[in-house]
Amino acid sequence: MSGRPSRPPDLRPDDPIHPGAPELLSRNEPDRARAVGRRGRRSADPEPDLRSAGAAGRAGHPHRAPPRGEHLGDPARRPRRRGRRGPARRRAPQPPRRRSGGLVLSADLVLRGGRVIDPETGLDAPRDVGIRGDRIVAVTQDPLDGRRVVDVAGLVVAPGFVDLHSHGQALAECRLQALDGVTTALELEAGAAPVAHAYRRSAEEGRPINYGFSASWAAARMHVVGGGPLSGWPLEQISARLGADAWRAPATPAQTDRLLAVLEHELADGALGIGLLIGYAPATDPAEYVRVAELAARAGAPTFTHARPLAEQDPGVAVDGADEITRVAAETGAHMHYCHINSTSARHLDRVQALVEKVRAEGARVTTEAYPYGAGMTAIGADYFAPDRLHVLGATGTPSDVVYVRTGETVASVERLAELRAADPGGLAFIKTFDEDGAPDRLAGLVGLPGAVVASDAVPLVCEPGHVFDPASWPLPDFVRTHPRGAGTFARTLRIARETGALSLPDAIARCSLEPARIVERAAPALRRKGRVQVGCDADLVVFDPSAVTDNATYADTVRPSSGFAWVLVNGVPVVADGELVQSARPGRAIRRDAR
Repeated sequence: MSGRPSRPPDLRPDDPIHPGAPELLSRNEPDRARAVGRRGRRSADPEPDLRSAGAAGRAGHPHRAPPRGEHLGDPARRPRRRGRRGPARRRAPQPPRRRSGGLVLSADLVLRGGRVIDPETGLDAPRDVGIRGDRIVAVTQDPLDGRRVVDVAGLVVAPGFVDLHSHGQALAECRLQALDGVTTALELEAGAAPVAHAYRRSAEEGRPINYGFSASWAAARMHVVGGGPLSGWPLEQISARLGADAWRAPATPAQTDRLLAVLEHELADGALGIGLLIGYAPATDPAEYVRVAELAARAGAPTFTHARPLAEQDPGVAVDGADEITRVAAETGAHMHYCHINSTSARHLDRVQALVEKVRAEGARVTTEAYPYGAGMTAIGADYFAPDRLHVLGATGTPSDVVYVRTGETVASVERLAELRAADPGGLAFIKTFDEDGAPDRLAGLVGLPGAVVASDAVPLVCEPGHVFDPASWPLPDFVRTHPRGAGTFARTLRIARETGALSLPDAIARCSLEPARIVERAAPALRRKGRVQVGCDADLVVFDPSAVTDNATYADTVRPSSGFAWVLVNGVPVVADGELVQSARPGRAIRRDAR
């Protein structure tokens, strides 16, 4: 692959939806083929080594119908003959032509002979997958021919992973996630502000994977109540102010009305929902949280909440964080997504999980996520790192639970902790919640947590003092750090599932792909084409070795990429090829809310 591909237009939420069939049907099933055939969408970003010059010249508007004679292998899409009189007549469907070597199909890329796992239909069998432009055009037992054929026998072909909780939205962080099988990474817990700015900047810079943002309640509150500019992207602009008192002050009725107006405007600008960092402002009036949920319910948008502390963690909290999310979901009808339920619940996860399951059974829409690590990470100036509050999340409740990321220093005393919080309030720090080495069953429990999807909570890269980092450089230098979950969450999930039996492989794939897509797809119908390996769906795919895929990032070597992913395709374009990052690839597209 040579040169940097031109970027395709943003993925629009009003594109036609292609439910499709799990397989391209055989030549003996033309009637069923008519029922399931759909028009595929072209990519405006031709890859020189995958498409012929003719195909590249024809690639244009993403909604343009295929030229006459190119019908994506679908008899139902062949042109109709029109006589000079009378209505148009449809030609009888013809079986696909064959030649020695395979079924003739106008495909740019064929993944041949892999174990295809589609979590929605339950397909788990050897198949050929044909890709044309940015769509899947065939999933079949018949051997396919295409402009390029890649033998993936012995490997799994699955939907690309969808990460609902990724603060690492810059190029380098997205590359790490691509090498972990992620094809769509969304910033939904903290959100961005203004969202139009975040979408525009991401499009201008180009991304290897798809991206999207929620409206940021915290940034809006910092603007309306704290008196600062409406500026909440990139994340550092929020994290530096998380521990400040001004934005966490009680809001007047007029301020609350203005706050809701800001969030409503952000939703109209394409925000995928509303992200609520209420755990960082736990004294906020619970009535404000209810009003935000009511707004989200009216708009048909989900909320993504970093919960307040639990009553067991902080007896003086305004309302128990788990009780609040579940009760408000039931009262307002809003879809409430409970972010990183593992880390905010800590040792009380069983009680919180039981509450979530209870309200789900009663009809409330509460979804959850978890990541399989024993340490969290956030800004050291946040309340969680106040010396008298380390017990809320910390394993021991002492400064030794804290590691300052920029230097790798384990904090030795309360005095040193206070010094770091004052000098660098937005600086990232680990907080150890449990000992992973001593609790392998606990990690397996997080992977198998009933109803929870996988989400990384990836954070931006941090540069050691005295160094300057070029975000376009690759491989990443050893003086940049992050949380290892930003590099290895999804491979670690697959590894733990394999080693412990916490989940079957199809179930693990579903939690990484289909289930997170379903959480957002009501608000953003573009997600209905992701998380699936079906005809008409987006060609966001991962190809990996199920016996070898693993995470490699550790707390000492935090940016070491995962291994075992042979191919990662985003909108039909390889961003990982033969296990190596394609540095020039920028096929990522915006995922926006359908605000109609």
